[in-house]
Amino acid sequence: MRIVIYSMLVLLIAIQYPLWLGKGGWLKVYEMERQVELQEAKNSLLALRNAKLSGDVKDLKDGTRAIEERARVEHGLIKEGEFFVQILPAKK
Repeated sequence: MRIVIYSMLVLLIAIQYPLWLGKGGWLKVYEMERQVELQEAKNSLLALRNAKLSGDVKDLKDGTRAIEERARVEHGLIKEGEFFVQILPAKK
């Protein structure tokens, strides 16, 4: 009788092993869910960045104001008839 009980216990443990530690077990599923959540957070940040870049591209394609603004800010360009004045902080 004890042999039957012990063999059933061993079989129960053998059946439980794939459920907890196997390829599709609970621990793997939990880890994969955590990775999916992290990736979704990264994707939402990238989606915001893409939306901003899409707006910039649309502005650059449609009008000249965005091009002019970029030229002034990034390259320090000025229009004809304008003067460029740079004020430096006083040295201590």
